[in-house]
Amino acid sequence: MLYREAGQFKASYGADQQIFPIRQDRIGIMIVLAIAFIAVPMLASEYWLKGILIQFLVFSCAALGLNILTGYAGQLSLGSAAFMAVGAFASYNFMLRIDGMPLLVAFVLGGLAAAFVGILFGLPSLRIKGFYLAVATLAAQFFIVWLLTKVSWFSNDSSSGVITAQEMVIFGYKFVTPESKYLLVLSVVTALALMAKNMVRGSVGRAWMAVRDMDVAAEVIGIRIMHTKLLAFAVSSFYCGVAGALYAYAYLGTVEPEGFNLDLSFKILFMIIIGGVGSISGAFLGPPSSSCCRFSWM
Repeated sequence: MLYREAGQFKASYGADQQIFPIRQDRIGIMIVLAIAFIAVPMLASEYWLKGILIQFLVFSCAALGLNILTGYAGQLSLGSAAFMAVGAFASYNFMLRIDGMPLLVAFVLGGLAAAFVGILFGLPSLRIKGFYLAVATLAAQFFIVWLLTKVSWFSNDSSSGVITAQEMVIFGYKFVTPESKYLLVLSVVTALALMAKNMVRGSVGRAWMAVRDMDVAAEVIGIRIMHTKLLAFAVSSFYCGVAGALYAYAYLGTVEPEGFNLDLSFKILFMIIIGGVGSISGAFLGPPSSSCCRFSWM
């Protein structure tokens, strides 16, 4: 630990409930965000923006979702890539079939579609846990990829199941340059990370951690086990769904169901293990540690 909060007294409840109550944390986060939003777009090359940084942010978002489910709620899942696929294909279909659909709204709806699917496949967590739950979530991984491949409606009757994402346009501005795509992805991931940080430090996060540590004791003190577990699956799947939409629109442009295979789910799991399970920052430390910034996963 580099520093402590000794001597930093809180004079109000609001000050004590800040997302970053320690002054050094606030300064550090502001410096990191200033570098990310200002310095990186000015100094980074096109290759770094398109091939490394956007990919890093997308998978950090997916790892953030899995870390909420596994690290904070203690529910092991091997279907993260499948929920990314749901988000990508749902966002594509919302943009395709609803005239005038705003891009950000399509991303949110894609995340909500993934959250709904996550709740369905999270129902086994009410009866089983650990390794058996991980095996049960494999059903989502294989079934969703199979469904997106076999039902051509999801890919607009494409025989191969491949979809090509529409142009990213927000308020008339087209995100076509690497810098603009990077800033869009960075803004979305930053907002989601701050939301996750706020959730895990509140009553929802405390309920997740209580269920993770000992679900029987958590139920005794009044925590609703079913509600808490399914909420964790929903929030986690929402984050993975948004990551899948960003993966399709901002990074690749063209995706297929087989691109969201079991191998990708394992890589996201390894990210949070290496970066730190039960840590928001671990979702951002895991991708580069897992060689995300050296090797392409295509």
